[in-house]
Amino acid sequence: MTEHHGFGDVLRAHRRKARLTLEQLAEASSVSARTLSDMERGRSRGPQHRTVTAVADALGLEASARQRLIELARAGRLRDHWSRPSGLCELPGTIDDFTGRGAELIWMSELLYAESSPGVGVVGLVTGSAGLGKTSFAVRAAHSVRPSFPGGVFFIDLFGMSQRPAGAGDTLRTLLRAFGVADQHIPGDTQGRAALYRSLLRDKRVLVVLDNAASEEQVRPLLPGGGAGRVVITTRRLLAGLEGVRRLVLGPLPVPQSTQLLTGILGERAASDDETALTRIAELCGGLPLALRIIGNRLVSRPAWDAAELAGRLADEESRLHQFTAGDLKIANAFGMSYEQLAERAKRLFRRLAAVPGRDFDAALAAVAGGMPIEDAWQGLDDLVDLGLLQDGTAGRYRFHDLVRLFARDRLQNEEAPPGREAVTATVTSWLLRMATTAGRWFEPGYGRPDGPDPDLTSLATEEEAEQWLRGNVDNWLAAMRAAAGQGLHELVLNCAESMHWFSDRWLHGPHWGEVFTLGAQAAAALDDLAAQATQLNYLAWVHSVPPSDPQTVLSYTAQALELATRGGARTQIAWSHQYSNAALSKLGRHDEAIAAASQAAQTFKALGDIDSHAQGLVGVGNCLRDQGRHSEALRQYLEIRALADDEKSGMTPRIAALSRPVVGIRIGQCLAVLGRRTEAVTALNEAIGLLDGLRISNFWLAQALEEVAALHAQDRRTDESRHAYARAAEVYASTGDGEAHDRCRSLAAAGA
Repeated sequence: MTEHHGFGDVLRAHRRKARLTLEQLAEASSVSARTLSDMERGRSRGPQHRTVTAVADALGLEASARQRLIELARAGRLRDHWSRPSGLCELPGTIDDFTGRGAELIWMSELLYAESSPGVGVVGLVTGSAGLGKTSFAVRAAHSVRPSFPGGVFFIDLFGMSQRPAGAGDTLRTLLRAFGVADQHIPGDTQGRAALYRSLLRDKRVLVVLDNAASEEQVRPLLPGGGAGRVVITTRRLLAGLEGVRRLVLGPLPVPQSTQLLTGILGERAASDDETALTRIAELCGGLPLALRIIGNRLVSRPAWDAAELAGRLADEESRLHQFTAGDLKIANAFGMSYEQLAERAKRLFRRLAAVPGRDFDAALAAVAGGMPIEDAWQGLDDLVDLGLLQDGTAGRYRFHDLVRLFARDRLQNEEAPPGREAVTATVTSWLLRMATTAGRWFEPGYGRPDGPDPDLTSLATEEEAEQWLRGNVDNWLAAMRAAAGQGLHELVLNCAESMHWFSDRWLHGPHWGEVFTLGAQAAAALDDLAAQATQLNYLAWVHSVPPSDPQTVLSYTAQALELATRGGARTQIAWSHQYSNAALSKLGRHDEAIAAASQAAQTFKALGDIDSHAQGLVGVGNCLRDQGRHSEALRQYLEIRALADDEKSGMTPRIAALSRPVVGIRIGQCLAVLGRRTEAVTALNEAIGLLDGLRISNFWLAQALEEVAALHAQDRRTDESRHAYARAAEVYASTGDGEAHDRCRSLAAAGA
């Protein structure tokens, strides 16, 4: 017997040498004559070990011959297992213009060499929402690592987004056949197939890509139990129940990579297109590779189209979603597959969230939009995040991808009647304005915590919670103000604008105050309320007096406010128009007019019994004196105001006194510094900084105090203290948007002052 003979030839030779017929050997071994015939004729090249040993015993083979027969059978079984049928579970081809994902490809490469505990398989889970290119990435990565898997790379679609995802048992059967296991050797039950599958993965260096998974239940039987094999799963769902997997979350492509991908799709045509237009198109695609491919294919298939013109069409939100169609590729279909996985209640929540006007929202606002208890909203939000239809961020807030928001709006328009849509929008708008007004009133003397809060609103227990809500939801309540103004809901708009007056002092450099008080002034005009209109115009004067101030615009608003307040007999607003005018006049060098305006404001406030505002008028007088270089007189004025704030019997509201002390303290420190009393100046300024820190206020007042202290330390050659103060002043100036002051202080800090 030669070495090249197979199992069947060797078996036949042994039987003939023993002078046995098939029937006689069958009787002696308890193996059927048909099975013996199949083995000798090569139809069964790798029979099971117990069958071979029974035949060897019946033949009475010597030890060496017996071992040889067993080894030939084992080799035949391995050839059966790994003689892979051509084309079954073949890895799809990759695309030439694949772009980006460098860090993610490194992650996939590292998966090859990842170590795990005994009995624990290495599994990579790639998640992300529709259109992010999970499959393209997995295929590209699998091709790149293919040389490291001599046992093969296998790909199978689990149809996770279809109505009937692939069952684990059927998938295992397909994979086992792809591995080369003959049909008759594939167990009939899922558990048996999974055991055989794991045993094959343990010994062979193979990579299995399970694309488009639906659930943990679907993929658990497909996971390895340790060994050399690797499995990569792609899914839109988070599959949070899978333990021990290595997770990779795909996000949108950055704009440079998006532009690069679009350029790659366009090929030679890209050279003739406007580069700015292509970048704008990439931005409007939101970093979704599917969206970029659709738009790129449209441009390639229509050479006469102008990229700039298409960018213009995409900029229109009303029609943008419908532009993402190219042949059988349609972005809405990709989102729709996820949408169809939702229960009806979650679908309703998803489409109604399109009525939220801002960029993000919390569960309370989601519950209002969805018309459901907050517990149900939490569940619905979890379902939407799980399917990639929502992104969850910090502090319990959620947001749409821009294109998914447009899809939600499309579903709202197509699945709910106009009255229903209008009711959702009205409910959201009203809730946001009432919520913002309630939160804003926390900071207004005489209001504070509401005695009987609206049961429909989110409870706000402290000032901190009120401030957090207003800052976190500014896009929503400001958009609600715009919407209400357009609908003629003037009282709601005016109440909201008025409630923001005192809170705006805590957020001095908020970029939205000009719009807030403009909407308030317009609402007051529509209501023919002269006093309220004058009030809002005075607030606009305040907005433009915050550094860097615009004194001419300030005077324009105060002149309008004065005229309306005079006509309406609103003495308080007459006084405020003078108060806001004085700083602008002083900045323009009109010092006599400035001090006259400040004095008149202070006297009028005192006559009205408004001690809080009277103190503000006195500060204005002190500022005018300081601006005229009369620092000793200004210092005396500021010290009188501080004494007023410190006197509990003065009539000042405690909150206003607390806000006034640090501001006046800074002015005192500045005057002392000019008068050469540096030690006292540093003490006064540090006290003011401490008070502002205690109030958690970071604005231009704090920045000025820090810069003043830094300069005084530098004069006293206290370099470390000076550097630290300049560095902090630079940070505060940056937060206020004063780039020039930020650069100045940062340079002084770097130079060691």
